[in-house]
Amino acid sequence: MFLNLYFNMDVKIEKEWKEILAEEFEKKYFANLVSHIKKDIQEGKTVYPPGGKIFNAFELTPFSKVKVVILGQDPYHGPGQAHGLSFSVPDGITPPPSLKNIYKEIETDLGIKIEGKGNLENWAKQGVFLLNAILTVRASEPTSHSRIGWETFTNAVIKSISDNNNKVVFMLWGNFARSKKELIDATKHYILEAAHPSPLARGAFFGCKHFSKCNQILKENGQEPIDWKL
Repeated sequence: MFLNLYFNMDVKIEKEWKEILAEEFEKKYFANLVSHIKKDIQEGKTVYPPGGKIFNAFELTPFSKVKVVILGQDPYHGPGQAHGLSFSVPDGITPPPSLKNIYKEIETDLGIKIEGKGNLENWAKQGVFLLNAILTVRASEPTSHSRIGWETFTNAVIKSISDNNNKVVFMLWGNFARSKKELIDATKHYILEAAHPSPLARGAFFGCKHFSKCNQILKENGQEPIDWKL
């Protein structure tokens, strides 16, 4: 597969996304960002998530199945945390503070208690596209890959969803995510805005009720609501 040769690693991406993003993969900026990642690895730096998980959000949520988008900034930069889904961590990894706050809001909003588990793959398989705007990061260096071209790529992803899908619920948490609002056609889609769930926001995220609002929108449009349990 083209991307495997490009990255020189096992990269998985679902076929619908592969076709929709084919032109992006051919552009010069994308070649440059791949070269940057390869250079980091060649210099002995650890890059997260593992190569096969860089496009995990795309692999688990096919383009035509996207019902909800939850936008994060960049991957977790600690060992074993990042696996290509915004806010999510693999099985066996303690949920980080932002994810714990998401769970608190779900419990208040829907009465669903989530404990211990941090893997959000169940959401992704139901059509919740868990996209980070930046898809890779150097270990222990947050936002270290923020200027290598990923945002150009993920802006194109967001615009593709906006242009080619209908009635998608976009959850934009925090100023960074909200800055992507201009890429979304609000006449076709639903935009829910709130503070970031990080503890640094001092609880401003709580009370947004995005999870019940999202499900109400989906039901009103004849779609299956999301089962937010894990």
